[in-house]
Amino acid sequence: QVQLEESGGGSVQAGGSLRPSCAASASIYSSQCMGWFRQGAGGDREGVAAIASDGRVAYAESVKDRFTISRDDSKSTMYLQMNNLKPEDTAKYYCAAGSGLICVSVLEHLRVSLLGEWGRGTHVTVFS
Repeated sequence: QVQLEESGGGSVQAGGSLRPSCAASASIYSSQCMGWFRQGAGGDREGVAAIASDGRVAYAESVKDRFTISRDDSKSTMYLQMNNLKPEDTAKYYCAAGSGLICVSVLEHLRVSLLGEWGRGTHVTVFS
């Protein structure tokens, strides 16, 4: 069973940057489809970005050209570089991992929350 732990959230002024990371505990990390989704105060979950084991990536339109997802397989860690943050990016960010068999669907529709394993989340607050 993959265990995931996020870190690197925080509070930042609009226009600033943060780089949350997600450490995976299992050796099967390299075969996993991984991604980030966020949940705001209203409770809705929004897929933010996803990355396949072969490096294919996908982004929500709301974060495209501002966020970059990456993974370092040697460290079993995934990252989300967030630049030019906006107050509407304020949310709790979760990393997720799941079988590569569903990655095509995850990438196409950004349905990151369908992935089977989630971390506990890290808060990101952007103030104006």
